Amino acid sequence: MMENLLEIKDLQVRFYTPEGVVRAVEGVTLELKPGETLAVVGESGCGKTVTARSVMRLIPSPPGKVEQGSITFNDVDVLAMKSKELRELRGGDVAMIFQEPMTSLNPVFTIGDQLTESIILHQKVSKEEAMNRAVRILELTGIPDPRSRMGNYPHQLSGGMRQRVMISMAISCNPKLLVADEPTTALDVTIQAQILDLMRNLKKEFGMAIMLITHDLGVVAEMAERVAVMYAGRVVEVRSVGDLFENPQHPYTEGLLASIPGLDREVDMLHVIKGNVPNLLDLPAGCTFRDRCPYASQQCVEEVPLLVEVRPGFEVACFNYFDKRRAAGTIDRILEYTPAIAKNIDKTKEPLLKVENLVKHFTANKGFMGRGKTFVHAVDQLTFNIFQGETFGLVGESGCGKTTTGRMIVGLETPTSGAIEINGKSAVGVSHSQRKDVCRDMQIIFQDPYSSLNPRMQVGDIIGEGLRIHYHMTRKEREEKVVETMRSVGLESYHFDRFPHEFSGGQRQRIGIARALILDPKFIVCDEPVSALDVSIQAQILNLLRELQRERNLTYLFIAHNLSVVKHISDRIGVLYLGNMAEIATKGDIYARPLHPYTQALLSAVPVPNPKLERRRVPLEGDLPSPIHPPSGCRFRTRCPIAQPGCADAVPELREVESGHFVACHRV
Repeated sequence: MMENLLEIKDLQVRFYTPEGVVRAVEGVTLELKPGETLAVVGESGCGKTVTARSVMRLIPSPPGKVEQGSITFNDVDVLAMKSKELRELRGGDVAMIFQEPMTSLNPVFTIGDQLTESIILHQKVSKEEAMNRAVRILELTGIPDPRSRMGNYPHQLSGGMRQRVMISMAISCNPKLLVADEPTTALDVTIQAQILDLMRNLKKEFGMAIMLITHDLGVVAEMAERVAVMYAGRVVEVRSVGDLFENPQHPYTEGLLASIPGLDREVDMLHVIKGNVPNLLDLPAGCTFRDRCPYASQQCVEEVPLLVEVRPGFEVACFNYFDKRRAAGTIDRILEYTPAIAKNIDKTKEPLLKVENLVKHFTANKGFMGRGKTFVHAVDQLTFNIFQGETFGLVGESGCGKTTTGRMIVGLETPTSGAIEINGKSAVGVSHSQRKDVCRDMQIIFQDPYSSLNPRMQVGDIIGEGLRIHYHMTRKEREEKVVETMRSVGLESYHFDRFPHEFSGGQRQRIGIARALILDPKFIVCDEPVSALDVSIQAQILNLLRELQRERNLTYLFIAHNLSVVKHISDRIGVLYLGNMAEIATKGDIYARPLHPYTQALLSAVPVPNPKLERRRVPLEGDLPSPIHPPSGCRFRTRCPIAQPGCADAVPELREVESGHFVACHRV
């Protein structure tokens, strides 16, 4: 039997804070073989990242401390290493890809300086040899023109390129173990697909093991051989990836898998794991999942279930796991998918929202005395309609103009030209009083609920601010309306006087939704409203948005880059590329028969939570072209696998090629 490269036994990590002791990791035991990929999954706050950082001794002390347990790498006790030995370990035999490359890369040093530092330290080579090796590694990770990029600073690179630089730094010294902490979380599906392919190729070339920290189960299905599921600081299930997805055993694993919106199924409401991860300052006795578990028994209240091997390769920490329930003839799986309910959208009436030839150019460089001005072509000649009660999904890579479009619609950005009408009223070029009337009919839910909420205002005042601006109401009337709206989104009246920092991420998003609903709008722009949330919280918010739409006959523009989420929530979908609309169709047509090569590439890049499903990936090379100097003709031609010389001559017109299916492509 192959020896383990990494062994973690009974690891306990505590953080000593003024509020009390945070039990971040509670008796974790894991092992990783050479060349193996182990995925560690779970909601935020479950201890995944703390466990991974403990492997490299990156827990800050104080306030953090490894209370007990052992970490053995290559038969050496990591916790007993001296400072010099740790420096040799980090970046040498063990390397880490951090979650956010922009905050992990030093902004005052060039890419070349940061890459060569590690190579010189661990490989003991000259500066020139280190530079040459760094260029080769950047080329290996897909960085175009790597030698010139060596002189760039982190802010001069795109998100995908910064992540490639982080990977280059991690593999620069041929590590035996790569710890990847959410390596693709903030990336578009196309860049994510490139990074995953890159990691697979590097693993094969260097024979390294990978410890993958993620909450994206689609990524897990593509990358991992084994999966460890963590909850509230403990490992609750360890299985091979195929067994886990086919037959989840722990109720928490079962709930996570059922919470995912999938490309392969149509459901009305997603399964929701009730409640939240318990407070690590005050963990309940017994099983920490018992208050959220549909199968909890009295034993779960009194005893802590230990991680035990019930058969070879299968470990679980549960008194009532699935096979045990089935053998006892008691409760089987209670998770059932409710079929999607078809909407009755009347398209014979005028659309609620009409966008025609919308243009937005930002000034990039004012030039000298107005000469030589350059512009960012964020949105160019965009036209689409949304009908009453409909959800229109808008997808595309970062930088394609999705958020700018949404902000122009609600009046947060002024269009360069074009027309926007809401319920027959123009929202462009109108007086302040007319604009104020239009604003009551449309609101926005922002991507980051924390940064969009005033930290100095109480939640009740944040939600009720729109009432104070638009209506003459007494304070009592305003408070009654706010409490009513809070309850409609799952908040309680006692939340009224609290501040944003006192809420979880999902609760803060509910505050943002309540603020958007308070004026009883007809139309809401949802700008990436679930991108920062765990799958369980994401399911709660998506279900809430759907319920509110039915109750209030709301119309949504749903902006996202997660195509599984968009398919679940939307009726029609528009695909945006570099400010131009590439394709518009019903979600069924878009996913079953995408016609534009960009749409085909986007869909093929989506990681599917099914390790048995093999999909043909449509290659999409490189990043988005610069919106300051966009390509002539079809803007997608520089990355298009079927482009012809004539594609550079004229901008393709968005035309109806089938009933309700519009495509802007010379080749379709």
